[in-house]
Amino acid sequence: MDISRIQSLVAAIPDFPQPGIMFRDITPVLDDAAAFHQVIDHLHARCLALAGGPPALVVGMESRGFLFGAPLALKLRVGFAPVRKPGKLPRRTLKVEYTKEYGKDSLEIHHDAIRPGTRVVIVDDLLATGGTARASGDLVAQAGGKVVGYMFVIELDALGGRRLLGEAPVDALLHY
Repeated sequence: MDISRIQSLVAAIPDFPQPGIMFRDITPVLDDAAAFHQVIDHLHARCLALAGGPPALVVGMESRGFLFGAPLALKLRVGFAPVRKPGKLPRRTLKVEYTKEYGKDSLEIHHDAIRPGTRVVIVDDLLATGGTARASGDLVAQAGGKVVGYMFVIELDALGGRRLLGEAPVDALLHY
């Protein structure tokens, strides 16, 4: 895998969504079929190693976590459960509130998306301060599942987000 080529496709957008933030845009990676395929292959291989075997379910956070989590779930031949912002899921949900880089938010998952004891890998495009990933892990725990790993395309190392994620292994393809 040519990680440097994938990294070269990630666009750095200064002052988005607010001044002082350097946004890492993964859409050029999605535009490049070979790079996108390589990212999914990496997530698949690392997921199997990280989690000690295939998980039973992949959870992805709205919205860019869907872009990587769903294809990973297909490759693993397991189900996919979306974590969404409040009011976006049609059935009864579990909810958690959390703090993220620039404010407070909350996330929801269908109350029956995860069976008790289910081994879950959580996937997102970016690990920054860890609030969104931690909240997703809390939702998995509320539902009775067990987080066996966190997978990210990008990790912003200086923000220390992996500190919030407990004992489950964490993997990221690119580091800034």
